Amino acid sequence: MPRLKIAGPCRLQGEVSVQGAKNSALPLLAASILCREECILHNCPQLSDVRISTEILRKLGCRVLSERDTICIDAREISSFQIPDDLMREMRSSIIFLGAILGRTGCAVLGFPGGCELGPRPIDLHLEALRKMGASIVEDHGRLLCETPTGLHGAHIALSFPSVGATENVLLAASCAKGTTLLENAAHEPEICDLADFLNSCGANIRGAGGSTIEIEGVEQLGGCEHWVIPDRIAAATFLAAGAATYSTITLRDINPQHLAPIWPVFEEAGCDLTLFRDAAVLVPPKKLHRIKHIRTMPYPGFPTDAQAPLMAMTTQCQGTSMFVENIFESRYKHVGELLRLGAHIRVDGRVAVVEGPSKLSGTTVEAADLRGGAALVVAGLAAFGETIVEEIHHIDRGYEAIERTLGDLGAQIRRLP
Repeated sequence: MPRLKIAGPCRLQGEVSVQGAKNSALPLLAASILCREECILHNCPQLSDVRISTEILRKLGCRVLSERDTICIDAREISSFQIPDDLMREMRSSIIFLGAILGRTGCAVLGFPGGCELGPRPIDLHLEALRKMGASIVEDHGRLLCETPTGLHGAHIALSFPSVGATENVLLAASCAKGTTLLENAAHEPEICDLADFLNSCGANIRGAGGSTIEIEGVEQLGGCEHWVIPDRIAAATFLAAGAATYSTITLRDINPQHLAPIWPVFEEAGCDLTLFRDAAVLVPPKKLHRIKHIRTMPYPGFPTDAQAPLMAMTTQCQGTSMFVENIFESRYKHVGELLRLGAHIRVDGRVAVVEGPSKLSGTTVEAADLRGGAALVVAGLAAFGETIVEEIHHIDRGYEAIERTLGDLGAQIRRLP
C-alpha cells in the first residue's frame, strides 16, 4: 500500500487551486442516470470515489468517458438496475444511486454501502422517504430489493434529521415521479443546491433548494446538460488549516467564499488575517495562534463535521485550550490516538475533545483510519519535527486529489512512497 512521507516542520508559501467538490460530484454522477441525453460534468475531482462511481455507471449500462476533470455520461441505454456488492462496499455514499435507479428503471438491487466507519450512519431516512413515494423495499441477506409496482409518486416527506444523503435521494427520485413532492427539514448544504441546479438544467422542476422546504414537481423525463461542479469547501478548509498550523501565508484559488462562511470565524478566532475575494482567499497567520474556545459540529450552515479533524490538528499548535463537540457522528475521533502518537495533548470524553496546546509534535509512523482523519494526520505531519509516515492513505485518496502534489506546490516536503 502507498504511504506519504513528510519532512517537517514545513513552511508553506504560494497559491493553489482547490479541486471540485467530492460531495457534489458523486450525487451529480448518480443524477446522470435519470437523463435521456448526454451529460458533461466539468471540474470533477480525480478521486477513488469518483472512479468507483463511474464504474457503477458502466455496470448499469452507461457510456462514460473521462478526460482530466471532465466526465461525459450517456445514460440513454441503461441495461441494468443492479449494483455489484464489491462496488457498494467501496464507499458510503453509494446509497445515493438508489433514488436515481428507481426513478429511471422502477427497480433496484444493491447491497449496503461501505466506506469510512464513522459509527452509525443509518440509511433508514432514505428508505422511509422512498417508501412514502411508492417504493417497495425488502432486505434480503444484506441486500436491498427495491421496486415500484405502480411507479414513484409525489409525497409529503418530513425528515427527522436534515440528512444530506436522504435529501439528495428524494430530489433524485422525485424529479421524474408523478405529482409533487414536498420535502421538509431538508439539508441546506451547498452540494444540495448544486444537485438541484444540475437537475433543473436537465429539465427538472425543483424549487427551494438550500432552504428547509423543497418542492419538486415531477416531470416526464430529463434531458442532459453541461455543468461545472462547485469547489470543495472541505479541501479548502484542510489547506487553510495546514497554512495556519505551519504559520504560513497561502492563497486559495477557485473557491466559493460563501460556502466557507461557517469556518471563517474559527480562523479569525485563531488570530489569522483573512482577505476574501470573489473566488479566492488569502490567509496570513499571527505570530502565535490563539486557542479556539469552542467548535461544535452542526448541519450546514453550522461548522461542518468533515472539517473537524483537520482543524483539530491545527489547534495542537494553538496557545491554550481548544474544545470540540462532535454532534454528527459518534466515531469521528479515531484520528486522536494517532495525533497523540505525534505528541499532541488531547482528551476525549464521549462527543467532547479537549486539545491542550501548543504541542511540539515529533514525526513518527501513523495510520489513517478514515478520510478526514487522514487529512488531519497530514496537517499534523507538516507541523511536526522530523519524518512523519502516513499509512493507509487510500482513505485520503477518496477525498483529496493527489494531496502530496497540492501541498508540494505550496512548498511542503511531502512525497508518495510506493
